[in-house]
Amino acid sequence: MIEIFTQLRWQDVLDIGIIAFIVYRLIRMMRGTRAMQMVIGLVIVLLVYVGSQMLGLFTLKWVLDNFLGSIILVVIVIFQSDIRRALTQVGMTPLFSGPDRIEHGQALEEIAKAVVSMAGKRVGALIVIEREVGLNDYIEVGTPLDARVSRELVESIFLPRSPIHDGALVIRKGRMAAARCILPLSEDSTLSPELGTRHRAAVGLTEQTDAAVVVVSEEHGKISLVVDGKVTQNLDEPQLRSALKRLVAP
Repeated sequence: MIEIFTQLRWQDVLDIGIIAFIVYRLIRMMRGTRAMQMVIGLVIVLLVYVGSQMLGLFTLKWVLDNFLGSIILVVIVIFQSDIRRALTQVGMTPLFSGPDRIEHGQALEEIAKAVVSMAGKRVGALIVIEREVGLNDYIEVGTPLDARVSRELVESIFLPRSPIHDGALVIRKGRMAAARCILPLSEDSTLSPELGTRHRAAVGLTEQTDAAVVVVSEEHGKISLVVDGKVTQNLDEPQLRSALKRLVAP
């Protein structure tokens, strides 16, 4: 073991570090998407293949041999949309770039102002703020925006006559990624019957991801924050701003 470390060159350390970083970025990019489930499925297939070799299951090994022989083609076909999205993200954002703190902070301020304004007018809203787990699956089915967050734009999205007021607005890295996104409804039977569809959608998403979701009740004009499947109701502007900064500010 000591001989291995003594023979380790600095180029080897750099090589391992680069590969580890790329794998880490790929895992972060796939978290919260169907791609991660597919990767897990492929890992299970590989484990079954190894087990068939060890146990002498020749028929199973033959089937898996033929399947794994074209694994590169299978991966490209299955992950074509994810590969395209990953290459696009790499082209738009350098791997080593961090979140823009100024833009992120301004986005939270604009969201808080917009939410309080809509609550006063009793305009229903559902705003999702992405954290660590990616929300690509939900963004892709919505209406793409890629716009700077502003109070006026957020309010205009949720106006009753707006064609994209149904569904959720998703905020990613301080920008409005997509509107009219469909979220999964929670099946938790212990939720209060007073909570409407927006609240159940917020709970459903936060049960599956680490996103923070702001909900404005159309009936009561109350502001709620949903995190980890838990609903905190009747927030005012300072409380909402403080909670958002604590949860999602870089």
